[in-house]
Amino acid sequence: MINVWIYRETTGRLTGTDLTGYKVEALDGSIGKVDKHSDGVDASYVVVDTGPWIFGKHVLLPAGTVTRIDMDEERIHVGLTKDQIKSAPEFDKEKHLEDADYHRVLGGYYEGFSHRA
Repeated sequence: MINVWIYRETTGRLTGTDLTGYKVEALDGSIGKVDKHSDGVDASYVVVDTGPWIFGKHVLLPAGTVTRIDMDEERIHVGLTKDQIKSAPEFDKEKHLEDADYHRVLGGYYEGFSHRA
């Protein structure tokens, strides 16, 4: 089973690099910029500020959804479509820090897509 909470070795991720402000690209276009990120052990993710795309909401994308990071262009590519991201469980900035069930639900949703990316 794929752990969606860790970066794939092929992403080009350099540990310790601040990804805040990087543009995020879905398979079918831009979805926003990284608002924050975590490099936690088995708990890595990026939080994307979607701006006007989905009414200024934030989405949490597990690190395993990231397919490539272009450090020169400060751009993160994810193996998901805009609709897949828009249909994801809503980001809850309080729950994501403390609620293991929230992580299971979110991880389960993205796990279905991560092996195809």
